[in-house]
Amino acid sequence: MLSPLVLSYGLVVCVTVIAVIANVVVHYEALNLLTRRMRDSALPPRPRILLLIFALLMTHVTEIWIFGAAYFVLIGDGAHGALVAPYPMGLLDCVYFSAVCYTTLGLGDIAPVGPIRFLVGTETLTGFLIITWSASFTFVEMERYWRPR
Repeated sequence: MLSPLVLSYGLVVCVTVIAVIANVVVHYEALNLLTRRMRDSALPPRPRILLLIFALLMTHVTEIWIFGAAYFVLIGDGAHGALVAPYPMGLLDCVYFSAVCYTTLGLGDIAPVGPIRFLVGTETLTGFLIITWSASFTFVEMERYWRPR
């Protein structure tokens, strides 16, 4: 029979894998859609790039919310760790913590304890990778469409 701690870590790993897969798929599909929209757009270069940046921002916000929801679900019963803060953690607090982790900001006003730390570390790596993916995509699109005057 497996101990409760092993089961808890197993659930945290499963939730983490689901969150990472969801984020990569959301990002891939967003970039795929943006590629098609940019190619077919009749917009001049500057509005086209602005559209790209705003779409990427919204994509990143969506991805942060995915991780935030994962934190909220996992801290619900306390068996999978906790996010220790000087106030009760609600959904928006979890989304805030997710943004801090995703962007690798690491403020430290909320501290993860227990098995949930696996999700925290994985989100940081995933966020860093996806942000650089967006930066590379933006560079390629600006090379293609940006025409300074």
